[in-house]
Amino acid sequence: MPTVKVPPVLRQHTSGATEVEVDGTTVGEVLSGLVGEYPETGEQLFAEDGGLNRFVNVYLNDEDVRVLDGLETGVSGSDTVMILPAMAGGR
Repeated sequence: MPTVKVPPVLRQHTSGATEVEVDGTTVGEVLSGLVGEYPETGEQLFAEDGGLNRFVNVYLNDEDVRVLDGLETGVSGSDTVMILPAMAGGR
């Protein structure tokens, strides 16, 4: 089963879990499965149109899914999906 690495900002919604195993054959299915287990993560991950929130970056094995097939990117049982919220600020 693919592993989702949960960023600190979402851990309050995953009972503090830093990693969660979620079944799915695409990145979208895996993230939807995460939302199924932890519904409060959905608002942070997905926009109203069902696509990724623009302030969320998702990587499959260190590769940005936006340069792959987005939410349709295929995953296998040994893959890691990493969620990284976009950071802003600075001088």
